[in-house]
Amino acid sequence: MTTPVSVAFEETDLDAIATAEGRVAVFVTPDGKLDLAARRVNRLTKGVLARMVEKGAFEKKKPGDVISLGWPAGLAAEALDVVCLPRNASITETRRAGAALGRAKGDKAVLVLGGSLRRPAELVLGMVLRAYEFVTHKTAEAKPVGGVTLMVGKPDEVKAEASTVQALAEGVFFTRDLVSDPANHLTTTEFAKRIEALKDLGLKISVLDEAEMEKLGMGALLCVGHGSATPSKIAVMEWMGGPKGEAPLALVGKGVVFDTGGISLKPAAGMEDMTMDMGGAAVVAGTMRTLALRKAKANVVGLVGLVENMPSDRATRPGDVVTSMKGDTIEVINTDAEGRLVLADVIWYAQEHYKPRGVIDLATLTGAIIVGLGNENAGVFSNDDDLCKAFLKAAEAEGEGAWRMPMGQAYDDKLKSQIADVKNVGGREAGSITAAQFIKRFVKDDMPWIHLDIAGVASVKAETAYAPRGATGWGVMSLNRMIADMLEQE
Repeated sequence: MTTPVSVAFEETDLDAIATAEGRVAVFVTPDGKLDLAARRVNRLTKGVLARMVEKGAFEKKKPGDVISLGWPAGLAAEALDVVCLPRNASITETRRAGAALGRAKGDKAVLVLGGSLRRPAELVLGMVLRAYEFVTHKTAEAKPVGGVTLMVGKPDEVKAEASTVQALAEGVFFTRDLVSDPANHLTTTEFAKRIEALKDLGLKISVLDEAEMEKLGMGALLCVGHGSATPSKIAVMEWMGGPKGEAPLALVGKGVVFDTGGISLKPAAGMEDMTMDMGGAAVVAGTMRTLALRKAKANVVGLVGLVENMPSDRATRPGDVVTSMKGDTIEVINTDAEGRLVLADVIWYAQEHYKPRGVIDLATLTGAIIVGLGNENAGVFSNDDDLCKAFLKAAEAEGEGAWRMPMGQAYDDKLKSQIADVKNVGGREAGSITAAQFIKRFVKDDMPWIHLDIAGVASVKAETAYAPRGATGWGVMSLNRMIADMLEQE
């Protein structure tokens, strides 16, 4: 796994500023006020910060913006990063400042003079998340990456506070690595192995093979992988850190390690991006890793359906009828609408075996949600207002875009089949909604449920606030906060 940049916490030492190598970061308020460390930097650099304030350098800067000065006189550092940040900066502003520093740091060590920060742990989170780089398959010799040293007044307290932040970053990185890895490396078998390695963190892991799934009647999931030489699996991660006997929250992820579309073959252009079609499973795995690392006082079970959708002489054909674990028959109109088939059986299995208090599924499910919401928001579908509000509140707090979408009988009617209980697609119109309606059929009537369509946010073509171009790790932070707020406060 990509290792987050190392972070050390030290007590403020003004005399160490002049000789620090790499980069030095200092904070100035939008109205030009300098804290103790900034005043020392100003003196060392012959008044450069004071001149920046006098010349109005911060007048048009937003909280979290950074002005970088190369080879500053009076410092051994290669660069001085001057961060515009108010004393009472919000969590979002503080993380944004950290992300800006993470983007600028490259492979250099950074000394952050954070004595005046109200939320230093949030700055660390922003820095660590944005400093991510996936280089697993590059052959060039990796350069040593300098760490981050945060100078504050009470380093031990900040270090303790940042331990949860670092657990969160590890979960996000685990998710990003999984989404970034190509399908010839991240097969269903390899994915399951990486999940099994989470045993070392205290998670209970079990993996169902095809024979076991056949006995359970999982014809919907199994039909997706028929055309592939790689075996289908379900990996289950249990974290029971809450009250004994309390029903867990179930997180369910779509794990299609590569999606050709099957017999309903996708166009060649852009098919290489389908290595990210296991994004939902990656978010579930990353969230479970974070919960284990921070020893969450909650009961949560994560289940991921791992399959590969390939065309072959064994592949499921359009028009075939398969039987789900629930017992419903499904007419497969389009083999490229495979994720919902995987989720149908895994969700039913989760309800039958764990009797959860609620189910949240995540999937890079439809292109339609990208048409509707772009790359800014995931689509949120739910049968329970309270559960949905809890998630949306957490997502807003973490700055991860999410927007609730409508559901209803008219959309469900589009899935009627003449020869089976249901079709797996309902036409082009409202494609993300009819997909959610299909999944809802496999959620029991009294089960609170959320479906998150993350097709537009799991991997993107341009950098985001906390991630470079590519895998974002969207969802780990929101789910972690929701679990903390909803389950660990009871």
